[in-house]
Amino acid sequence: MSEQSHSSEDQPENSESDFLSLVDVFNPMKNQLNWLLLAVPITLYYEWSHSLEMAFFFSMIAIAPLAFLMGKATEEIALRTGEAVGGLLNATFGNAVEMIIAGMALYAASKNPDVLETMVTVTQASLIGSILGNLLLVLGIAMLYGGLKHREQRFASQSGQMNGALLVMAVVALIVPSAFHLSGGSEADVLRLSYATAIILLAVYAASLLFQLKTHSEDFESGGHGGHEDPQLSIKDAWTLLLLATLFVGWMAHVLVHSVEVTVEKWHMPELFIGVILVPFFGNAAEHFTAVIVAGKDKMDLSIAIAIGSSVQIALFVAPVMVLLGWVLGVGLPLQFGMLETAATFVSVFIAIAILADGKTNWLEGVMLLACYAILALAFFFL
Repeated sequence: MSEQSHSSEDQPENSESDFLSLVDVFNPMKNQLNWLLLAVPITLYYEWSHSLEMAFFFSMIAIAPLAFLMGKATEEIALRTGEAVGGLLNATFGNAVEMIIAGMALYAASKNPDVLETMVTVTQASLIGSILGNLLLVLGIAMLYGGLKHREQRFASQSGQMNGALLVMAVVALIVPSAFHLSGGSEADVLRLSYATAIILLAVYAASLLFQLKTHSEDFESGGHGGHEDPQLSIKDAWTLLLLATLFVGWMAHVLVHSVEVTVEKWHMPELFIGVILVPFFGNAAEHFTAVIVAGKDKMDLSIAIAIGSSVQIALFVAPVMVLLGWVLGVGLPLQFGMLETAATFVSVFIAIAILADGKTNWLEGVMLLACYAILALAFFFL
C-alpha cells in the first residue's frame, strides 16, 4: 500500500520533470542553433505584411533549427526502439525537410499551372543541391575542421564503399533519362522511363536497408554513438517534439515555396541557385552541424556516415518518392535534369569517392571538396 501510494506521488513529479526536459530542448543556452527559432515569428510577420522576399529569407533560416529539433526527436525515439526500427526512423526522417519542401512545391504546381515550371525546377534543383551539399560542403567542412584538429583521420571503408557504389548507381539513374531524351525520346517516354526508374531505385533502397540493418548489420556497427545512449525525453515528449517540429517545418516550407517566384523577380536571383544552393544549405543545416562537430572529435566514421548516407537517401529514396508523388498529383517530374545539374552530380560523386578510397582524410582534402562546391555554386549563380 505504502509503496503504491509512494509511486503515485512520484508520478506528477516525473511528468513535470519530463515537461521540463522537453522545454529544455528549446533552450538556446544549451544549443546555440535555437536562437534561430526567432526567425519563425519574423517569417510570419513578413508573410502577413506581404513582404514575400523577406518571408522567403527568414523561412529558410527558420527551417534550420526546426530540422535540428526533428533530428533530436527522431534520435530520442530511436533510442527507445530496436536497432532496426531506429535505423528505419532515422532513414525516414533524416531528409524529411527536403521531402516537405519538395512535396509543397509539387502540390503548389498541381494547384496553379502558372507556377508549374518554377516549382518543378526548384524541386529538381533542391534534390540535386542536397546531394552536392552533403558530398562537397558538409564533407569538406568536416574534413577541414577535423583535419586541423587531428593530423590524419582514419575510418572504416566498408560503409563508405557500399554507399559510394549506391551513389554511382543513382547517378547512372539520373543520367540515363537525359541521355534517352537526347537520343530522340519524347517527353512522355522520358516520364514513363522516370516512373519505372523511380520504382527500381526505391526497391534498391529497401534492399540496402535490409542489408545494413539485418543481414550485414555487424559490418556497419560504429563505436561513435557512446555519448547518446541515455534518452533525455520520455517517448511521449519525443513524439510531441517530432510532431510540433514537423508541423512548423511544413508551415515554413509552405511560406518558402509560395514566395520563391517573387524572390526570383525582386532579387534577380536564378531559380537554380536558390534550389541547388540556398534551400539545401538551410534545410540540411542540422546535419551539417552534427557532421562537423563529430569530425572534430575524431569520429570520421560517423561524420562520413551522416554526409554520404544522407546523399544516398536523397538519391534512392527522396527523389523517387517525389517523382511518384508528382505522378499522383498530375505534375510531370522527370528524372531528367539539365546538363549542368547532371555534370555537377557526377563530378561530386566522383571526387568524393576518390578522396574516401584510401580510408583516411586530412584538411587539404576538405579544402579540395569546398573548392569544388564553390566553383559549382558560382556556375549556378551565373547561369
